[in-house]
Parts: sequence; C-alpha cells; structure tokens
Amino acid sequence: MRILTGIQSSGRPHLGNILGAILPAVELSKKTGNESFLFIADLHTLTSLKDGATIRANTLSIAAAWLACGLDTQHTYFYRQSKLAPYHTELLWYLSCVTPFPMLANAHSFKDKSNKLADVNAGLFTYPVLQAADILLYDANLIPVGKDQRQHIEMTRDMAGVINRLAQKDVFVIPEAEISEHVMTIPGIDGQKMSKSLNNYIDVFLPEKDLLKQIKKIVTDTTPLEDPKNPDEDITFKLYQLVASPEQIATMKANYLQGGYGYGHAKQALYEAVLVYFKEAREKFDYYMANPKEIEAKLEEGEARVKPIAEATIQRVREIFHF
Repeated sequence: MRILTGIQSSGRPHLGNILGAILPAVELSKKTGNESFLFIADLHTLTSLKDGATIRANTLSIAAAWLACGLDTQHTYFYRQSKLAPYHTELLWYLSCVTPFPMLANAHSFKDKSNKLADVNAGLFTYPVLQAADILLYDANLIPVGKDQRQHIEMTRDMAGVINRLAQKDVFVIPEAEISEHVMTIPGIDGQKMSKSLNNYIDVFLPEKDLLKQIKKIVTDTTPLEDPKNPDEDITFKLYQLVASPEQIATMKANYLQGGYGYGHAKQALYEAVLVYFKEAREKFDYYMANPKEIEAKLEEGEARVKPIAEATIQRVREIFHF
C-alpha cells in the first residue's frame, strides 16, 4: 500500500499538525506492507506566503518536526515538493488541460475566498490540480486527509479517470481518501480549530517559558476558582485529554467537578503534560534545528529516491500526447 501525505511550509508545525497529521502518518509508515511518501508542500505555500527566507526556515522546522516525531527516512520517501518541481508542475499542466473550469470554481479552497476575488491568486484557484499532481505523480493508493480535503481527493480521482480514459489504459492509480471519522478536531487557544492562519495554535517546540506563556493564553470562562466547572466545555481540559494519561484525565475531571480548582491550575497541568508527552520529540527537534545540514542530507537523499518514480510517471503521460 502506497501512502502519501504532505504538509505546507506556512509555519512551524503546531500541536494540531502533530497530533492530527504527523504522528498518524509516522505510525502508518511503520506498518508492514506500507510504503510512505511524506513531503513538504512548499510550492503550495506560495499561494499565501511569498518570502523565500521564511519559507526556507519553515521548511527546515517542519522537516525537523517530522524527524523529531520518529520518522525513519530509511523506510520512507521524505522530500520537498519544490525539489521535484519540474515533474509536479508539468503534470499540473496536463491535468489542468483536462479539468473543467466549473470543477475548480466549486472547490472549497476557492469558494471560501471567492467573495474577495482580489485576494485570490491563480495558484489558489489551481491548488486542487497541483494537489492532484502531487498524488498521481507517485502512484499513491491511500491519502490520509481531514474531512475538509475529501472534495480535493474526489477531484483527483476525476482527473486521473479522464487521463486513463483518454489513454485507454491505466496511466494513473486511482487514489482513495482515508478519512477517520473519529479524529477529534483539535481546538486552538480560542476554541476554534487550531490553525496557523487564526494564530490560535500551541507550538510544542517552544522554549519552556514561551510555551507556558502560550498555554496561559487559552480562553476560559469567568467561573470563580471555588465553584465547580464543566470540563466538557473547557478548552484546557479538551487539550489535556490529548496528552495526559487516563488517570491524570480522571483526576483533573474530578477536580473540575468538585470546585476549588482554578483554570490556572489546569493550564499548569496541561503545560507539564505537554512537556512529558513531547520530551523526546522536543530534544530531537532542538538537535536537528541546531544541525540543519543533517536535515538537508536526509531530504536530498529522499529526493534522489523519488526522482525516478516521478520521471517514469511523466514519461507515461507524455506518451499519450506524443511529446
């Protein structure tokens, strides 16, 4: 089973990225019979971020986070999208030429911003086509995505089907989306879905003092310290459940319900739980960030390994058009 996952280099990975994408992808890569393609989608980042130095710094921190979370680059394909850009963008063009305009105009990534067209660049409009190229280029079978990406995978399947019918043979593997209905939406410090764009995230790789400051910004209600509190409606408790042991969770829940336990206590407990949960990852992250040449070497090795796969796919498509 060939699995493909990408993450944009629009910022350092936050708690939501790590728990929702990176750690599950690393676990999938370890299963016997799985072949994982894990990449940094730095070309996609250009739709929202144009500063090259920032993208470069973000790319290093994302790679460091993957490695810190246990990614074994000897048994996975780990690479930057931009380093294979000639193949990704060539396939983007072929797919663009068989993709109806209304399909892209109906994509959530475009429709959500279509009321402010001045803010929409052509890259954002064709985002689903580049995403399809990312997937089809490597004959991926399974694409783990959130519910909000289901539509884009369906579009990828449609594009692949058009090319296969045009060629009258299976040029592309038709990928399947893997969407876990049980994955909890990880809340940000304001209660909305944790997101870089909303600036409501928790960066678990921050120095300890800065991490505590970030956690202390979690929004709470005004229930007095001595009164009982509803843990099910509290952001701090929801986050604590993701990183604490069952015993610790039960204890905190009891503290909330009996009263005499303030949100400051809960935030301190969350901070301590994050430090324990990510202890090894934080140490590895700091090591890799202090040794960027090691990150670069691992990425270059992965890019050399995926290049022949991308070349073979492009050659199959070129033959359809006698190029």
